[in-house]
Amino acid sequence: MKDKLVTLIGGGGFAGRYIAQSLLKAGARVRIAQRDPRAAWFLKPLGGLGQTQFVAADVTRPDTLARAIAGSDAVVNLVGVFGNRMDAVNARGSGNAARAAADAGASSFVQMSAIGADSDSPSAYGRSKGDGEAAVRAAFPTATILRPSLMFGREDQFVNRFAALAVSLPVVPVLKGGTKIQPVWVADVAQAVTRAIAEPAPVAGQTIELGGPEILSFTEFHRWLLGAIGRDKPIVELPDFAGAALASLGFLPGAPISWDQWLMLQQDNVASGDGLARFGITPTPLGAVAPHWLVQYRKHGRFAGARHA
Repeated sequence: MKDKLVTLIGGGGFAGRYIAQSLLKAGARVRIAQRDPRAAWFLKPLGGLGQTQFVAADVTRPDTLARAIAGSDAVVNLVGVFGNRMDAVNARGSGNAARAAADAGASSFVQMSAIGADSDSPSAYGRSKGDGEAAVRAAFPTATILRPSLMFGREDQFVNRFAALAVSLPVVPVLKGGTKIQPVWVADVAQAVTRAIAEPAPVAGQTIELGGPEILSFTEFHRWLLGAIGRDKPIVELPDFAGAALASLGFLPGAPISWDQWLMLQQDNVASGDGLARFGITPTPLGAVAPHWLVQYRKHGRFAGARHA
């Protein structure tokens, strides 16, 4: 990895900051490409002088990608959105990124996708991710596609979101409490990306799903979370008709869930196989790292202990 130039498209996002740190530690040069590179300047201190570059790029505009990717040894596409731009960004944008990488002569390409990506998915997000994978395969056949389950980390919008709700509500409502998830630590995913670039041959052209060491139902996850933040509140599993009614209002500002997210909840978010083991990575459990930042949700902060069932 020494002095290899890796372009992270969307590198200033949640996963990107961990991937950048992992690559920089391995000795690579990292170029952060995104619509507003100034939003990623917080990454500058992670590398040595000249080790980190920043450039403006938009996956929906191929001309900007050509300039951003020029000279790259490897490219990682981390861009993904919800909402009305999913086809433009998740599907066509991913294909644009892969074609630009191929045209630039990059030796490897890593596409960050998601479990449930399928062109025939009932959810628009799942379809856009599936179409994006197909576009990547067509443009860069040896690309490695990674499909993580729900990623957790200090800055996530997963564990933190539910912890904040648990603090603010008298009871904890749970939608689709029986749906299974396999939360994976974002730093483990970052290690997988780094190793896929460092040794691309064993995983070239493959799609690999990444999950953590624990498979939990949503109800079990909420029970664990309440214990971790020391809150003793009742958990209420909402019936499907109530969940569907809430999701039908998803077009309203501030709605807790969209209809597309409701459709995604109908299926388990569990990896097929031990993808992290393919990279020699031992998955990190939630309880090993999450309590370090979840103290902010405890009633008395770090001076309060976790509640054990």
